[in-house]
Amino acid sequence: MYFKRFYDTDLAQASYMVGCQKTGECLVVDPVRDIAQYLEEARAQKLRVTHVTETHIHADFLSGSRELAQATGAKLLLSGEGGEGWQYGYDDGNVQTLHGGDSFMVGNVRLGVLHTPGHTPEHLSFVVTDTPRGDTPSMVLTGDFVFVGDLGRPDLLDEAAGGTDTRFEGARQMFASLRDQFLTLPDYVQVWPGHGSGSACGKSLGAVPTTTVGYERALSWWGKLVEQGDEKAFTEELLAGQPDAPLYYGRMKTENRDGPAVLGEVGALPELDAGAVQAKLAGGARLVDTRSRDAHQAAAPVGSVNIPDGNTFETWAGWLLKPGELILLASPERATELRRKLWMVGLDQVVGFIPSAAELPTAPALPFPAAELPAHQGALILDVRNKTEHHDGAIPGSQQLHAGRLAWQLGQLPQDREIVVHCQGGARSAAAASLLRAEGFNVTELAGGYEAWANSQRNPQTA
Repeated sequence: MYFKRFYDTDLAQASYMVGCQKTGECLVVDPVRDIAQYLEEARAQKLRVTHVTETHIHADFLSGSRELAQATGAKLLLSGEGGEGWQYGYDDGNVQTLHGGDSFMVGNVRLGVLHTPGHTPEHLSFVVTDTPRGDTPSMVLTGDFVFVGDLGRPDLLDEAAGGTDTRFEGARQMFASLRDQFLTLPDYVQVWPGHGSGSACGKSLGAVPTTTVGYERALSWWGKLVEQGDEKAFTEELLAGQPDAPLYYGRMKTENRDGPAVLGEVGALPELDAGAVQAKLAGGARLVDTRSRDAHQAAAPVGSVNIPDGNTFETWAGWLLKPGELILLASPERATELRRKLWMVGLDQVVGFIPSAAELPTAPALPFPAAELPAHQGALILDVRNKTEHHDGAIPGSQQLHAGRLAWQLGQLPQDREIVVHCQGGARSAAAASLLRAEGFNVTELAGGYEAWANSQRNPQTA
């Protein structure tokens, strides 16, 4: 049996390839939309992608399952569980529906299908058995069901997809899935989840890539509660302290259910001059400044949103951008790669790039030090951190609105009043402030964020 984990550090998302070297077949589980990595790995291992599947209808990234199945002619295996509203809405003639209790073969590797609702009603997990070595399973691919040290959150449907109190039914289903499915597996079975530390699909995911059923049974916060049958305490702990869910999750959930657009062959990204950029901006396009925070604040292109090139690019793009025409302020070497990253969150309409801001209209957007905050009387102090961070310590009178919800809730903010934006240390607030500035709000930023303000209260002389 061949097995490989692919990991997107920005999305904290894992996908997997399971193959049979004897027959040359392989399965890809939960692929992202940039499918080149799977095709390259299959070629390197002399395997053919014959099956593609996913554990559930994803909310945090746009699935590559449809893209990969069409590119390879593979069979697409999708959940038929969950009931009304949770059925996939597309069939390209290659779809096979899966239910709990089913199994299928990829060469000599058997995949057993478990229906494991809780995170979402249609969620599946896959028990992997290398049959030439026997009938004993070696691993389970748990998607967003069981993580290392945590569980998939059941409140995302309420938080980001328009549900009403679905979190309580989700918690009940999660408890039953753990009791009746996961904890019936042998303790030595390896657990390979769909996310790692940094994902918003749970609240305290571990940073190591894998665990075992026995380890989670013995040492997780939930193991004893489930084995003791204490559903009430389990539910209270599972739902407590969950972070804000970015609102782009609702769009991802809908697109993944109804069928992500197939990219196919994509041409080269054109370089634009300043005049062409200005014309497109006048027509409603958005300029995405991918330079560093300091470079943007020193000379911010008018109307631009600053999402620095780095490990958070995909996540922040999902937070702050909506589908529509996008232009990248980026070097030629980085523009193509950043376009690929935007595909991950369904932002496909990148129409070009400009390598320099030198000929664009710019203005400084420098933050002010914490000692000057009292001078901004009458301003709305906007905290764009998570609600849990805000709860643990906040500037008096501040209003919390997570940066990942900002683009959808601009109507909650005043147009006739200064808005002072801050986060914990300044990175998230810089990106959020750039969006508000592009939308015409009167925005300033607190340098160093809450940390700098808290330090100024402890040590006024150093502020």
